[in-house]
Amino acid sequence: MRRSTLDKFFAVGGLVLAVLLFVLGTVLTSNANFASDYVHDQLSAQKISFTPAANLSDEEKKRSCLADNAGSALTTGKQAECYANEYIGLHLKAVNDGQTYSQTSGAARAARAEAIAAAEDGTPDEALEATAATLEGKVQSLFRGESLRGLLLTSYGFSEFGRKADQAAIVCFLVAFVLLLASIAGAVHAIKSPRNAIVE
Repeated sequence: MRRSTLDKFFAVGGLVLAVLLFVLGTVLTSNANFASDYVHDQLSAQKISFTPAANLSDEEKKRSCLADNAGSALTTGKQAECYANEYIGLHLKAVNDGQTYSQTSGAARAARAEAIAAAEDGTPDEALEATAATLEGKVQSLFRGESLRGLLLTSYGFSEFGRKADQAAIVCFLVAFVLLLASIAGAVHAIKSPRNAIVE
């Protein structure tokens, strides 16, 4: 095979790969921008703000991201992660001594069953009724808190996919640039190589 033919083959192949990687990088950048804009718009619409620094509890002040974002509007995926884990997560632990929604719900159902059984036996127990009502209130608080926490963490996850797409796009652009340079070098070499040079 002639050397110039081989150089042309690699030059054209490198150029095609460079174009494909450039297109892929453009698509990834578009997806990254969409993810970033979508998360920002959806979080901004919720009008959530971090507690101002002056109103943070001592426990909240120990959470660096709460102190860093104090008084700010929640508009980014990273802020959503902070708010979900460090603010909501902290307060959910205080609802029922660290027990989750599932654990508290089971205890509430058991307490309500005892209260109903006592009432059906003709000996209503106000303490059992109060315990069941208290646990049911905690169940509602935990359900709402854990639901919001989950939604915010989903926003954070979506923003992370966008961030990783942006990083992948940068890699695609860099590799495309290197391939373009190699393709140009191959074309130049093909032009300068003697037409009759043979590669064995």
